[in-house]
Amino acid sequence: MIGFEKRKMERFSLELPTCLIVNNSNRKQETLELQTNNVCAGGAFVKTDEPLSIGTKVGINMILSLERLKKFRGKKSLINLSGSVIRTDEKGMAICFDEKYTISPYEIFVKKSLCNDDFLNTILD
Repeated sequence: MIGFEKRKMERFSLELPTCLIVNNSNRKQETLELQTNNVCAGGAFVKTDEPLSIGTKVGINMILSLERLKKFRGKKSLINLSGSVIRTDEKGMAICFDEKYTISPYEIFVKKSLCNDDFLNTILD
């Protein structure tokens, strides 16, 4: 029997630097610097040996290289969004994106950390 793809959106093998921001049980923000394994318009699979619990809400910062997209002037963009963990396995966790997001030129944030708490405070509230 041949299996078929259940995903509704095309998934791309992209290893992107990613920062997850999570409110822990003490209501303090914890940051995790990780890397994606693949990404689509609706979510991403993030590599980690210690996945978060299913249902955990996260803020997400990703850096996307735009060198192949000539209409953008910069070479990279910062994608700032939020989502929830929907699946975990021994290689990492799948995160489903929410509809809130911003895309900004990466150069604005060069002097700040990818995991700067200010980026995601409004999304996690």
